Amino acid sequence: MSTRPWTVDDDLWALIEPLLPPWPERSPGPRPVADRLCLQGVLYVLYNARRSGAGTGPVRRDGGRAGSDGRSAGAGGHRHRSP
Repeated sequence: MSTRPWTVDDDLWALIEPLLPPWPERSPGPRPVADRLCLQGVLYVLYNARRSGAGTGPVRRDGGRAGSDGRSAGAGGHRHRSP
C-alpha cells in the first residue's frame, strides 16, 4: 500500500478517466484543475476525515447533525429556552 493512499496511480486512472466527460472547448472562466488532481484532492479529504473522525456523528432524518437544532448558545454559553 502507498504511504499516500489518496494517490491515483496510472492503472487506476486508466480505468477512471474514460468515465469522465470531456471539458467543453468554449466554457466560461479559467481552465479547471486537472481531473486527476481534483480526484486526488477529494480522496485526500475523505481519507483524512475518516482518520480524524470528522463527520462520523449521527445524522438526523431532516439532514441536520444531531444536536444542531438551529438554536445557538446565548451570552454566557447558556441555551435560551422557549416559553
